[in-house]
Amino acid sequence: FAYHGYIITTKCSAWLFTNLLYQLSLVAVVIISLGEPYVSRINKLEENVKRMLAGMENSLAQLELIDTLQRLGISYRFENEITSILKEKFININNNNIFNNPINYDLYTTALNLRLLRQYGFTAPQEIFYDFMDERGKFKENISDDIEGALALYEASFYEKKGESILEEARVFTTECLKKYITMMEQNRLLLSLDDNVMALLVKHALEIPLHWRITRSEARWFIGVYEKKHDMNSTLLELAKLDFNMVQSIYQEDLKHLSRWWGHSKLGEKTDYARDRLVEAFLWQVGVRFEPQFSNFRRISARIYVLITIIDDIYDVYGTLEELELFTKAVERWDVKTIDELPEYMKMPFFTLFNTVNEMAYDVLEEQNFVNIEYLKNSWAELCRCYLQEAKWFYSGHKPSLKEYIDNAWLSIGSIVIFVHAFFSFTNPIAKESLKCFEEGDHHAISRQGSMILRLADDLGTSSDELKRGDVPKSIQCYMHDTGVSEEEAREHIKFLISETWKEMNNEDEYNSCFSKEYVQVCKNLSRMALFMYQHGDGHGSQNSHSKKRISDLIMDPIPL
Repeated sequence: FAYHGYIITTKCSAWLFTNLLYQLSLVAVVIISLGEPYVSRINKLEENVKRMLAGMENSLAQLELIDTLQRLGISYRFENEITSILKEKFININNNNIFNNPINYDLYTTALNLRLLRQYGFTAPQEIFYDFMDERGKFKENISDDIEGALALYEASFYEKKGESILEEARVFTTECLKKYITMMEQNRLLLSLDDNVMALLVKHALEIPLHWRITRSEARWFIGVYEKKHDMNSTLLELAKLDFNMVQSIYQEDLKHLSRWWGHSKLGEKTDYARDRLVEAFLWQVGVRFEPQFSNFRRISARIYVLITIIDDIYDVYGTLEELELFTKAVERWDVKTIDELPEYMKMPFFTLFNTVNEMAYDVLEEQNFVNIEYLKNSWAELCRCYLQEAKWFYSGHKPSLKEYIDNAWLSIGSIVIFVHAFFSFTNPIAKESLKCFEEGDHHAISRQGSMILRLADDLGTSSDELKRGDVPKSIQCYMHDTGVSEEEAREHIKFLISETWKEMNNEDEYNSCFSKEYVQVCKNLSRMALFMYQHGDGHGSQNSHSKKRISDLIMDPIPL
């Protein structure tokens, strides 16, 4: 099937295929029928918001506006203005970046301050909450009556770094407060005011996944619907958010058409009918990793990588014999197209496509920066295949690894390092000796390992049962059960605890003061966020269920009605 010369995969479900064709046709409608007036309106609204940010004298109002811009998905348009505001009004730069608290802030304002400042890389010590704690070091019980403040403190607590006991206590305390609030609201649901309904929605949403762990575009789609219901809604912000969402979505549709054409030309769909076809899902990952409109090329290339990771993962997990898998691993290690003759027929097209795709990526970097990075790229794929092979050996031998043994291999076998290597060379310009040294530190830097760990553990929570059924090694849940003898429910809680602890470590990686580019650190963090998003309701990547279909519709296909 083709649409305007772009090949669309024929292996996706009939629902997905039909809706994809329909939605791609809307691109022309958005761009041609609205055209310059559409763009002009966005520019005018953007200027109005800039004047709002600059003209506000009330510090809390500015903070709330920044928070609203973020949740509506349009703060990326005002990064310079937001950073300037936070520097000027809320940071005492001449006092070693110590939190400047010139007035007696309430809990809501204090928590919002800390969250926004930490998000933008400024120092905001946890000790600012001392005034809300008793002599025992516990938060005062009357906080339970301030749901807005409790929710703000809950969201701020997820910026906790290792060893910050106050924020740890804040998370435990506010979680209990918010759960009690939801129970009370549900018991009195017939008596709720409009504002109560909005607050209840915000609290339930936060308890599912905190704001710090959510991807920007999904949050924007959800929050636009909530923001419309607020009595103090700002129509300028709402209109800009809707127009921006639809405009950026049309760019995603162009990205996906480009990716679909590559898929058709590659012939992978015809030659790998034994593997999962997850072209659209692979692209959805990239929307979560870098949503901004200027990163189209990164999304297009990274989606190809994710398609190849999925296909090669299925070769190792489901289809290949151990002898065949050893041949494929050696071929990737040698990185010689001549080795294709030594491979079984079903492996030739995946290897050939991998070889060409990686070499094309290396050529792009050579052309743009005169830097040869092919060794880094191919080594990341060779490492991935060796980890896949290790898991295959465990499976064929019946070996049950300990949790530590499993994790030492599995944080690499999840495939994210391949994405991170590509991201490093995409967002590091110029590629200097200092940045390379930082990248090579300890084979894989902490931020890469942390992002990979969260992806692996979230994947296991969402997919382990299904993957065991189709023939795979025990995952982290089963390994922990085998190590300790606990139930599956207890093992799942332990894996969730490990995810939370890894996030604390990742919070130490400040994207604004890192030896890496800000964009690279954001890729590592956003892939973690995307993992929690994709596996929140089971296997959102491998299974085309109702949740994954709705997410594709919401983020890629269906524009927001204006």
